[in-house]
Amino acid sequence: MTADTAGTLSHPQAGPFAAADSALATDLTTRLDLVEERLSEAAAQAERLPHEASHHLMRAGGKRVRPMLVLLAAELGDGGHSDVIDAAAAVELIHLATLYHDDVMDDAPVRRGAPSAHEVWGNSVAILTGDLLFARASLLSARLGPEAVRLQATTFERLVLGQLSEFAGPLPEDDPIAHYIQVLSDKTGSLIAAAGEFGLRFSGAPATFIEPLRDYGEKVGVAFQLADDIIDLTSDAETSGKQPGTDLREGVPTLPVLFARRAADAGDSTAAEVVALLEADLTSDEALEAARSALAAHPVTGQARAEARRWSDDAIDALDALPAGEVRDGLEAFAHQVVERTS
Repeated sequence: MTADTAGTLSHPQAGPFAAADSALATDLTTRLDLVEERLSEAAAQAERLPHEASHHLMRAGGKRVRPMLVLLAAELGDGGHSDVIDAAAAVELIHLATLYHDDVMDDAPVRRGAPSAHEVWGNSVAILTGDLLFARASLLSARLGPEAVRLQATTFERLVLGQLSEFAGPLPEDDPIAHYIQVLSDKTGSLIAAAGEFGLRFSGAPATFIEPLRDYGEKVGVAFQLADDIIDLTSDAETSGKQPGTDLREGVPTLPVLFARRAADAGDSTAAEVVALLEADLTSDEALEAARSALAAHPVTGQARAEARRWSDDAIDALDALPAGEVRDGLEAFAHQVVERTS
């Protein structure tokens, strides 16, 4: 996505959620145009600094996965209902707000191929901008009524608890891998699950679809993040929009790292060599690249990729309760795509 000289935004098309030449793809793309307009309006501020900072990541890029899931789920009801547009915009604003905060905590220099907000304006402005976007998301949810506010609040709580749990790390008696999966479920799965529920609730779709679609969202969210773990190791900055090995430098215990540590503890000498590189000072680009390439080449990264695919397959199984058709096909296609992507 890019910004033109007038500051308007372009966005991804409906794929892989719908066949490119289908009426559904046309409808989704048209409605995503409306979501883009609502996002820009919702983030508008009278003062230049908050206005520019609030639009920074909006204009930098993004797949708009979460609002597209709102729009797709709404096709199981009245997809054209105006409340659905507000719901989709609210979900994306929540997501954008978390990115501002995450980049500060991770000290990430790049987001979506552009300098992170804290690199441009400093940590304080980046954090406050995230807070502003949360506030604007809350205003949109308030338009939709108490149920939307409840859904946003419970999702926000999980997002924060997931971040705190990641920060605190597992207790000595905890399984580090199970702890990590729960963190991903809270930090990523919860908002994707909420996206589906927003789409169903505010399109008048049958309430019986909520639980299976939430189950799908939780699982595809974990698959999405596990795939990100692989992308951090194997994609270049131009493709992924992030510096390769960022998670390693920040000490994030991604699944390949956890698998490597488990293998080393079990006596795998090659895994122990990788762990030694990971535990070295990764300040220099040379040390980071040595650790990244060693981990990417080790079989544990293939095991992590297989685990991501297992979560994707489980997400697809959760869709059995939904009616056959283009919506279900689109959700299945998305679950496949999240583990095959390179950015």
